[in-house]
Amino acid sequence: MAVSGPSFIALQVRDLERAAAFYADTLGLIRAPVAPPGAVVFATRPIAFAVREPLPGVDLDAVVPRPGHGVALWLHADDAQGLHDHLAAAGVAVLAAPTDGPFGRQFTFADPDGYAVTVHDGA
Repeated sequence: MAVSGPSFIALQVRDLERAAAFYADTLGLIRAPVAPPGAVVFATRPIAFAVREPLPGVDLDAVVPRPGHGVALWLHADDAQGLHDHLAAAGVAVLAAPTDGPFGRQFTFADPDGYAVTVHDGA
């Protein structure tokens, strides 16, 4: 018995439709046609990504300093600098300015729930 790696990533969010709209309309992710109740799944590759309502007992407002603190969530884009410029112009909080790193151009922003998301455009 061995684990082969991640197969699904989901963020628990305060407002499902607001989060889903952010990831679809602002980042350009495509909603998958099927999702479990209380979740929106996106057609991402190679690993599915979703936003979902919090599980019972989860209080996102009690998480300090932000939800997901200590977890590194990286998304790939074809143009990280262009996406940075788009997000900054839209008033999205940029937590780390674009730099060139081992995975290409990269920057980190905060999504509507405060999750830190790093975007890169290299391999």
